[in-house]
Order: sequence, then C-alpha cells, then structure tokens
Amino acid sequence: MASQDEQDPRISKISSAIRVIPNFPKPGIMFQDITTLLLDTKAFRDTIDLFVERYGGKDISVVAGIEARGFIFGPPIALAIGAKFVPMRKPNKLPGEVISEEYSLEYGTDIMEMHVGAVQAGERALIIDDLIATGGTLCAAIKLLERVGVHVVECACVIELPELKGRERLGDKPLFVLVSST
Repeated sequence: MASQDEQDPRISKISSAIRVIPNFPKPGIMFQDITTLLLDTKAFRDTIDLFVERYGGKDISVVAGIEARGFIFGPPIALAIGAKFVPMRKPNKLPGEVISEEYSLEYGTDIMEMHVGAVQAGERALIIDDLIATGGTLCAAIKLLERVGVHVVECACVIELPELKGRERLGDKPLFVLVSST
C-alpha cells in the first residue's frame, strides 16, 4: 500500500495496521479490514490526528460520517475540530423525520438518510468514511448535504481502492486519502 503523503512516517504504520483478507465477502474481493487498525492504539490515534491536523482551522462546522465505519472516525475528528457529528444512515435507522438520497450500486440501489434539521444551509461539511471504492456512497452523501444548502469542503477516507475509480465519480469535490491500496 502506498500513501498520498509519503513524507509522514505515520502513514506506513497506519497502512501496515490494515489487514487485507482475500476472497471476503466473496471470491475476488480483497477486503480492507480496519478492525486491526482499531486494535493498534498508536495507529488509530495517528489516523485521527492526521485528519484533525488537516481539517482543524478550516471552519468546518459539520463532520458527516457514513454508516457504519464513518461513525468510528467521524466523532473524534468532529470533537477535536469543534464541529458537530451528523450520521448518514441506511434507510429506517433514524427516528424522526429524515431526508433521503437514493443511489446506484453495482447491482441495484440503496438509500442514505439524515435527520431533517441536522444541518443548516451555509454550513461547511467534511464527509468521512473508511474507504472509497466506486464512490457511489460518497456521491450520495454529497448530494444529500448539498440539497439542503451545505457546502461540502472535502471528502476524506482512510483507504482508497484506486482501480475502482471512485475518485472520478466525485467530480470537482476534493478527496483526501491516507492509504491507497495497490
């Protein structure tokens, strides 16, 4: 695995803490398992710190975390930069009134939801997830936030699978990644 920022020695430790499991959940998939990163307290802290260093002082008021692993990285980043955390969830997981965005998967569609009133027009948001593959989930999160007038500053992921070209689907939205799988 290689990184976007080879200069920072923390990147190699983060990369080596991510376990790759072949043929999971089905043949041909090289699953990027972040649970081993979470077990390594130094690598996990470094992961959070790298995001905080990048986004602190950027006037971000919302960290939107994509279910489920965006919920692991998003809250500590939000707390550290003084932003609120907004969960972006699968359908029928949030109580109360929601706004939703349908998006395409390789085979079919899915829906992402957030609470009505969780964000306000004019706020500046960071979208966080553990991994970008095809980019469909991040695109849905961008559309959902922009629909209510939020400015998405950047998307951030721990891991990118560049061969799936998810970055291209984001259009002009910047994407920051710590580790790129090869």
